[in-house]
Amino acid sequence: MVETILSILQVIICIVMIFLVLMHSGKDAGLSGAFGVGTGQGSLGGGSLVERNLNRWTVAFAIAFAVNTIILLKIN
Repeated sequence: MVETILSILQVIICIVMIFLVLMHSGKDAGLSGAFGVGTGQGSLGGGSLVERNLNRWTVAFAIAFAVNTIILLKIN
């Protein structure tokens, strides 16, 4: 029963994470953007309030995904 609930939660977290990642702007696309070249801000600093909150939500769901995955592996 618990495994079923956690599995359903895992699917929901995955779907939300996909949408959160797709909502990020693509202004730092390319190889230079991957290493932070040409930006005047850190990886999580700067930007608008909406971008910072989007980053926070993405990180929070990524942590929830990792924790839920570890719990599901421990149950099996």
